[in-house]
This record gives sequence, C-alpha cells and structure tokens, in this order.
Amino acid sequence: MRMIETLRESLATARQRVPVRVLRWVAGALVLLLVIYYPVGMLWWHTINDDLGFDVSPDSLSPGQSHAVAVAAALVDREVNQTGWVANNPFFTPSALLDNMPAYQQGIVSALARFSFELADQIGRTRGSSEIDADLKNASGLLQYSGTVWMWDPSVSLAPTATSEEQYEKARKALERYNLRLANGEAVFERRGDNLLATMERIALDIGSSSAVLERQVAEHSSDFLDFQADDMFYNIKGQTYAYYIVLRALGADFENVLADRELSGVYGQMLNSLHEAAALDPWVVTNGAPDGLFPNAHLAAQGFYLLRARTQLREISDILRK
Repeated sequence: MRMIETLRESLATARQRVPVRVLRWVAGALVLLLVIYYPVGMLWWHTINDDLGFDVSPDSLSPGQSHAVAVAAALVDREVNQTGWVANNPFFTPSALLDNMPAYQQGIVSALARFSFELADQIGRTRGSSEIDADLKNASGLLQYSGTVWMWDPSVSLAPTATSEEQYEKARKALERYNLRLANGEAVFERRGDNLLATMERIALDIGSSSAVLERQVAEHSSDFLDFQADDMFYNIKGQTYAYYIVLRALGADFENVLADRELSGVYGQMLNSLHEAAALDPWVVTNGAPDGLFPNAHLAAQGFYLLRARTQLREISDILRK
C-alpha cells in the first residue's frame, strides 16, 4: 500500500511540474505525426509496376540459357530488391496499410511459383522418370512460401523465422544457378512440344481458376453499393496475369522452333495479346459493377473477359500441340 501511495504522489508531482499546455502540445504533435507519417508514407511506397515492356536483353543470355527463366528471376529481383516487398511489413510501417500493392506483388509470385513448378516437373527434366533438378525444385518450393511472413510467424512459432523476401531471394538465386548450369551444359531445358503442351495446360487451369473467382465475386457482390474486396482481387489477378504475360512471351522465344514447326506463332501471339490487355487494365478506382449495368463500372467482369479469352487460346495451343 505504501508503494502505491508513493507512486500516486510521484505522478501528482509530475503533473504539477509539466504544464497542461505542454502535454497538449506533445499529444497534438503525435497526432500530426501519425496523420502525416502514414498517408505520406503510403504514397511514397505505393508502386504498381506493370511495365509491359519489362524484359532481359537477349544479348545478356549465353547460348543454351532460357529466356523465360532469366526473366522470371529478374521479376523476383525487381519486386523484392528494387521495388521492395510490402505484403509482410509490420504495423508500424506506413506500407503495412497498403492493400493493392501487396495483392499485386503476391499475384506475380503466385504465377512465378506455377511456372517454376512446371520447369521442375516438365521442362527441366529429360523424361518424367528422370531426376528433378535440385535448383528448380528449390525455386518452386521457395516461391510457394507465404508472402506475409515478417521476422516470425505467430501461427507457427514465436521463434524468429525466414522472411518472405529471404525465401524469394533464395528462389531467384536458384533460378539463376540453373540458367548458369544450362549454359555450361550441366542442366536440362527440353524444348519439346509435349513439355510446352503440359505447361500451357497447367497455366490455362490456373487462369481458369482466377476467372472463376472473378465470376463468383461479380455474381455475389456486383449489386452491393460498395465492394471492398474488389480492388484486392483485381490487383492480385492483375499481378498474376502480368507475370504470365512476361514469362510466356519469353517462353515463346525459348520454344520458337516448336511454334514455327506447328504453325502456332499466330495463335500464340493472340494469346499474349489477351494477357497483355488484361494486365494493362488500370482503372483509377476499381469497382465491381454488373456486366449489364450503367454504374458502377464492371472492372472485374472486364478483367474476367480477357482471362477467359486467354484461357481459350491457351487451350487452342494445347489442342494443336496434342495432334
């Protein structure tokens, strides 16, 4: 009891020594700091890098290397090391309040994870019974790591763990090692029609899944006055579509001979154009209006249209390769 009374006396003395106006000034300064810190910081961090001309120079590739693998590694480097990964930023950073940018970045990585899996399972193996390339296996697994892990994941353990950036950086290095081994003749990149067929089919399934998500969101929420999930969904799929466009364009260069032999260059180009149109959608404000509505705009429906068009063209490519 004596200790509590002493503490109360100390607090009372402190209040007498510190004028009320000073306390108010400090509180006002803190509020002003937060008002500036978060909004300005969010504007500073927010970046949706949808440069559709993004590529690596063909001159930078050594004979035997894969253009698609090189550009996939370059995309990881751009988002993690140059732009900066924000999906796992803690609450005390302004970027923690962003939603569209992290959704977009995670969409990019999800597409790269699917592509790297196809590399490990199909293109990077001589036949289905051959050994999986170690670097491709590592890259595929690391790119499937959650994008929201900071220094620890409380849902798993309170002990420190690897961050999302660290895992994605390891994946980038694994892809680059694989490409370097290709140049040295120490790895496999099978430019066969059946490998391209399998890759097209898997990507078509992934795009089809995304179009189904959009369809459900439009069907269930386009009549809502405001759909607060629409922008996150739009940017996540925009990131996925963007990454597929960049990688498949480069993959077309890797399989140039196959496309020419099977007279697929035209259809392949049309598929890329559909992905290009989907990735280029950039509304000022994302709204989920009804497809036949006047207002608000049906941005999710428009995105879904281009996805379905690209999926149809991917299946056309698969059908021709199967014959």
